[in-house]
Amino acid sequence: MKSYRLSFGTIGLINDNIAEVIVDEGVEIDEIMVDEYHDFLLSTLEVPFYLLINKKNSYTYTFGAQQVITQLKEIDSMAVVTTTEAGIMSTKTLISMNYNDTSLNVKMFHEREEALAWLKKAKTCA
Repeated sequence: MKSYRLSFGTIGLINDNIAEVIVDEGVEIDEIMVDEYHDFLLSTLEVPFYLLINKKNSYTYTFGAQQVITQLKEIDSMAVVTTTEAGIMSTKTLISMNYNDTSLNVKMFHEREEALAWLKKAKTCA
């Protein structure tokens, strides 16, 4: 898997349109970082995108970043891997803030392999 280093973490390319996102420990994601993230996805992945968000580290978002992080229309599905209660709560909050976009398919998992299998299935059903 080829990996790319961004200012807030690492994005690994699983294939042409599936990427794994790992944000660094303690980062606060702001709107500038979201722009960097979206620009990377648009310039690197084939549309539509399928994202594996690996929340193995603890990080936060500014309010503005929370409002725009999932607004990229090219994102088809996101699988979020988290094992902590804080990770589950923050993911639920982020989903509820952005649920006006009913086309976005988001599901939480405890295991990375299960999340990846779900994304691959979502891709074949698209």
